[in-house]
Amino acid sequence: MPGRCAQVIFLLHSEHSPDAFWTCDLVMAATTASQASACCGLETMGRSAHASNGLCACIWVCFRPRFGQFIAESGRSLGYALWSVIELFYEAGTLVATGASTGLPEPFVWDGRTRQWRAPASAYRETVLSLRAEDVPHEDRASAFEKVPLESRVAMEPRPYQKEALGAWRRDGLRGVVVLPTGAGKTAVAVSAMERVGRSTLVVVPTLALLKQWYSVLHDAFGGSVTIGLLGGGYHEITPFTVTTYDSAYIHAERYGDRFALVVYDEVHHLPAPKNAIIAKMLLAPYALGLTATPERPDGGHGLLPELVGPVVYRRSPEDLAGTYLAPFELVRIPIELTAQERFDYAQAEAVYRDFLEKHRLPMRSPEDWQRFIMVASTSHSGGREALLAARQRREIREGAMRKGATLETLLRRHWDDRVIVFAKSVDEVYALSRRFLIPGVTYETPARERKEILDRFREGRYRAVIASDVLNEGVDVPDAGVAVILAGSASRREYVQRLGRILRPREGKRAILYELVTAQTGEEFTARRRKEALL
Repeated sequence: MPGRCAQVIFLLHSEHSPDAFWTCDLVMAATTASQASACCGLETMGRSAHASNGLCACIWVCFRPRFGQFIAESGRSLGYALWSVIELFYEAGTLVATGASTGLPEPFVWDGRTRQWRAPASAYRETVLSLRAEDVPHEDRASAFEKVPLESRVAMEPRPYQKEALGAWRRDGLRGVVVLPTGAGKTAVAVSAMERVGRSTLVVVPTLALLKQWYSVLHDAFGGSVTIGLLGGGYHEITPFTVTTYDSAYIHAERYGDRFALVVYDEVHHLPAPKNAIIAKMLLAPYALGLTATPERPDGGHGLLPELVGPVVYRRSPEDLAGTYLAPFELVRIPIELTAQERFDYAQAEAVYRDFLEKHRLPMRSPEDWQRFIMVASTSHSGGREALLAARQRREIREGAMRKGATLETLLRRHWDDRVIVFAKSVDEVYALSRRFLIPGVTYETPARERKEILDRFREGRYRAVIASDVLNEGVDVPDAGVAVILAGSASRREYVQRLGRILRPREGKRAILYELVTAQTGEEFTARRRKEALL
């Protein structure tokens, strides 16, 4: 007579049937295999014998598959096993998942060192949404976000286009890029977004000047509710609302990447740079907002923005807002003729340069083409050095044309009562013009304290003009500047829009003017046409 049959359900994983649950029937008696099978009704899979006090007890273990149970909850599409509770952890810029007995979908990979499933921290949002959608049991031990009660102390009604931008960002799942001209109030859109989310926020900026500007803005808006932290520029204060630079975020993201639910990238066109892109991948932040006047990058890196922060959800150009929310502006192009000697020297340099391009079949239509020319010329033993010198000479002639200096002098006299910014390309030209016209110059070599003093005096009206290289293209607030003169520049659309933006902040009765001094019958004409396409 067979003994009693005790049924125990073992949740065992089978390589061949990952969704199968097995019932283990224990038959305890001195019985035969056939009797055990009769008890369980299945083929006996194994046996164990135990002797104690002279009595022999046989345990026949019968396994039978139980398919079709719990399939709806097994999360097959995700590769999760029901009987395991998936636990998510944050570890050094990555998202770790434990408790899954089968492979997890990309971007998770198996880390053989720690025997864990691991993905970039940026996978957090999609992972949690997928787990919830599939009703897979899980515990989120990764995020350390804080709920922050925010109430802005600045009572200002958003402009209609700012409301539209915020609405578009919300509809896209609180992720995306807002493109607005300089002076159009991108910061105000970000402040509204922070209030909407109400969670700990990280603001990432490209320069220390912007670090301080954002600190002031957030302190004025939320200083009564939260303490504003700073990371960078000698500060290391992490709070639920922290402002940092791209450089500092790159260093510390893996340490603090679990603390912030929202990340705001100011001048987000910097984010796709190879080093900066790592920042977004090390942050859990499910919500992201990118701000810029020109998202396009010459290297095509803007194609990475949808993955890193989200797609462009709203866009307005300077012309869309000029005259209503920005100062009306006028674009004036002044052709500059070369002197006879400059024309002769330019033609000679141009011939050497063009001959080398034709000899090596090198096009010249993009920044990448220029880099290719530099590489080929620097390694060529046949005319490479001469071509490099010729390229430099032709650039110096057209950018430093004698009549450009005379025209600049005329413009400075014409706008004696206006605040004027002069944009040059090279540091040497900035210093030369600074000495000639007794105008303070700002370059990357200018010490921070001196630069601040120059810009403060310019804002106060003690200096009526400043001359600068690329360092004033972004991150500078000069509301009273109404005239800009471009002596030389690149074909970059972003550079052009940024320089125009320096003079578009509205003021009663203000009409901004942007002058372009373009050397006639040289490569500058093509460059000027390319950058002006930014406004078309």
